[in-house]
Amino acid sequence: MHNGATNYIDGVWREAVDGKTFTSLDPSDRQHVLGNYARSDTKDVTLAVEAAHRAYRLWRTTPAPARGAIITRMGEILAANKEDLAHQMSREMGKVLVEARGDVQEAIDMARYIGAFGRMPDGYTVASERPDVECFARRVPVGVVAMITPWNFPVAIPAWKMFPALVTGNTVVLKPSEEAPGVAVSFVQMLAEAGVPAGVVNLVTGMGAEVGADLVEAPLVSVVSFTGSTATGQTIMERCASLGRRVSCEMGGKNAIIVLDDADLDLAVKGAIWSAFGTTGQRCTAASRLIVHRDVCSKFTDQFLRAVQSLVVGSPIHDGVDIGPVINERQLAGIHEYVVRAVSAGATLLYGGNRLRGPEYSSGCFYEPTVLGAVTTDMEIAQMEVFGPITVIMEASNFEHAIDIANSTEYGLSLSVYTRSTARTFRAIEYLDAGLIYVNLPTSGAEIHLPFGGTRKTGNGHREAGLHAADYCTEWKACYVNYSESSTLVRAQIDV
Repeated sequence: MHNGATNYIDGVWREAVDGKTFTSLDPSDRQHVLGNYARSDTKDVTLAVEAAHRAYRLWRTTPAPARGAIITRMGEILAANKEDLAHQMSREMGKVLVEARGDVQEAIDMARYIGAFGRMPDGYTVASERPDVECFARRVPVGVVAMITPWNFPVAIPAWKMFPALVTGNTVVLKPSEEAPGVAVSFVQMLAEAGVPAGVVNLVTGMGAEVGADLVEAPLVSVVSFTGSTATGQTIMERCASLGRRVSCEMGGKNAIIVLDDADLDLAVKGAIWSAFGTTGQRCTAASRLIVHRDVCSKFTDQFLRAVQSLVVGSPIHDGVDIGPVINERQLAGIHEYVVRAVSAGATLLYGGNRLRGPEYSSGCFYEPTVLGAVTTDMEIAQMEVFGPITVIMEASNFEHAIDIANSTEYGLSLSVYTRSTARTFRAIEYLDAGLIYVNLPTSGAEIHLPFGGTRKTGNGHREAGLHAADYCTEWKACYVNYSESSTLVRAQIDV
């Protein structure tokens, strides 16, 4: 159990300056204390940002292949500790073990992928319109990157943000969610073991409204990278705009799976189950809407409900469990209120709708997998991100109607369509408004070599992972070198 010395600043593990702590509880058993962590404030944030700022000058001049080698070594360390880290994650935030292993694997894959960027081109050359002038552009780091990350992917998301920032020469201050501080501590310990120099990566634990806000305001921070709710993200974007600060926000989603009349229903049901109830529905790519063609809606619904009834809810570290706990009591209450309001608005409760209270659930935050029918686009449940084990079935009259329903929210992260038609496949890819489009696959995060992010209120246009992973934390520098031995001045555009 951690005793509070959980801030990592300038290469040293330390308590909060004021000695304050907060407690992390197991969502499967809220009577089980996992540890006490530093409850940081402005003073701790200032120390961490100043350490990152001091380290930046040396780190940015470290050869990129050397920086990449450290990230590659981090991948090896993650792989060696995958099982222990997955168990810690399951205990701390409730993700079932098979998914927790996948979370760690994403970070391993990202380390292997981004580590190689240290030896990849970081710019390009073009021909000049002037004789004896060399023109090229280079990608350069921006400085201190503040990272505010959520609890639902406590290894993968910090890896997505941090590895591209580090390999391009930036330094980092990480503020993890107060719901998953222990995994962040382990992650940073591994970075130190991999050889990240003191001050290059710093960790401050604490409350989001306190530490996160202080990080956004810190004068020496060059860019803020945030993943979390749309409301918080909008506040951060507004504040960064007023400060003239770069910001990358990955926010909410209201994802959908379209099941057309020519779909493989068995495959569609399997995809819908995974999309709706994986991670207990607590992920930004969860399919909280199932849009089904009216000709197959009854058959799909019957098959889907039978599959839902077979799902096992329980402790995430036990074999055979499909759905773990909701993260905390506040979220549990909020999820139930969404269901109550949906039924009051005219939705039909097809399955679930209750907190689980049996002996094996009495100390945890468990909610039944829940399905609502007769849902229309004007209902709150069809528009708002619930972040829980709830999905709704919406009937579509034809292909075009299904596309319209899918696009009817303010979000645009991950949309999926099940069809055997090549024409419908490519029309869906063109007309669906989202950053991630899946065909005959569930809504989930992108593979790490493709860009991840969304449109509209899902984000502010930046992408994580893929070739553009470092766009948010780098600038382009255009360079012109006159190597002529002539003393004649030649000006672009003018002397032609």
